[in-house]
Amino acid sequence: MTYDRRKSLKRRHLRVRRKIAGTGERPRLCIHKSLRHLYAQVIDDKLGHTLCDATTNVSSIRGEGGSFSNAKFARQLGAELAAKAIGKGVQAVVFDRSGYRYHGVVKAFGDAAREAGLKF
Repeated sequence: MTYDRRKSLKRRHLRVRRKIAGTGERPRLCIHKSLRHLYAQVIDDKLGHTLCDATTNVSSIRGEGGSFSNAKFARQLGAELAAKAIGKGVQAVVFDRSGYRYHGVVKAFGDAAREAGLKF
């Protein structure tokens, strides 16, 4: 059996998702990272609705070039998403790290969201 990073990530993601779910009171804060960009959204799983989202794949920062999937942009994204969520009346969330280890980019995103006022 060969090692496949995508299969391993998918398996870890499903293991995390079995344990957590977003509700109206505590929606799920989900993060996804690609090689170039970061994507995050706050989701109410009971209704199946995305309450707010943020991404580094926007024209306002795209002109800087290079990879936007680093800790610097993760901190910006965490603060931006927290501001949007608090604006929608969301104070507490359940953090879904999508199978990624809690370090580096994911940790920078989580710390920035906490500093901006989200509780998880």
